[in-house]
Amino acid sequence: MRLRVGITYNLKQDFLYTENQPIDFLEEFDSEETIEAIRNVLESDGHEVVKLGGDLGLIDRLRQTPIDIVFNIAEGLQGRNREAHIPALLEYLRIPYTGSDPLTLSLTLDKSMAKRVVMSEGIPTPRFMKVERMEDLRQLNLNYPLFVKLCYEGSSKGVRLDSKISNRRSLEEKAEWLLKTYGPPLLVEEFVSGPEFTVGILGNESPTVLGVMQIEIKGSPVEEAIYSVEVKREWEERVHYHCPPPVDVHLLREIEAVALRSYRLLDCRDVSRVDIRVDQNGTPHFLEINPLPGLSPVYGDLPIMAGRMGWDYARLIRTIFDHALKRNGLLGR
Repeated sequence: MRLRVGITYNLKQDFLYTENQPIDFLEEFDSEETIEAIRNVLESDGHEVVKLGGDLGLIDRLRQTPIDIVFNIAEGLQGRNREAHIPALLEYLRIPYTGSDPLTLSLTLDKSMAKRVVMSEGIPTPRFMKVERMEDLRQLNLNYPLFVKLCYEGSSKGVRLDSKISNRRSLEEKAEWLLKTYGPPLLVEEFVSGPEFTVGILGNESPTVLGVMQIEIKGSPVEEAIYSVEVKREWEERVHYHCPPPVDVHLLREIEAVALRSYRLLDCRDVSRVDIRVDQNGTPHFLEINPLPGLSPVYGDLPIMAGRMGWDYARLIRTIFDHALKRNGLLGR
């Protein structure tokens, strides 16, 4: 079965970075290396691959180029619904694509909305509030320590080593800096002082756990560890990835259960990565879910996890793609 497969994406090199922007301004966008790695896998399976990009010219390229299915990793350009823009366009043009639909992508990018949905089904998640402006902090009714991050961003954008907050003064200073540097809104939540895990999930009707990976920050006690931008950029020196993690089977199954319930509840498709932290009582808490996980063959958490579970990069990409083909009735066509 030979298909014409488009790849939609946003590259760091397509954006202008200036010194007055935060160091992680381009953090969520991809590198040419990732696009080439995905293309190589698809071409090795006999498909014709068309690099479509993700700028405004994509509309004309899609209208002019017949495409059977799109492998989508585009983050979008702006707004709370940015990850949904290209999938919505593809749906409008009746072009199948990999990954979750516009509703799930918008819902999960807004961390506060995703948490409200999982809370409605009894999935544990830290208590939180959404902050649009400094005056909102007057209504704070949460217990310290707190964790402060951007509500509509991923890839640890805006997360620094000082994102764990122990008092009111630090909270106001951090919130003011984030609002000024990145803009609203913020998510302020109670900090869960236990080990952190990320869970890879693949599939649709019967999704399965690819792996559970514990994230250990070297030199930091568990209760202080922050998986920040600084740490991620030096992951080879500063992070121990344990996959499978050194925890008892009962806890491992509970972590997997929370991840799978969240995946199903938020209607994720084909692939996602769920971030979980375990509290002092051994209860796994949902932090956030990423239905558009990074696929860098070098530093992506999901490919690292796959490698630790004995999968090569090609098998990961091929499995994601095959799930999308099957879901769209294209497998074996």
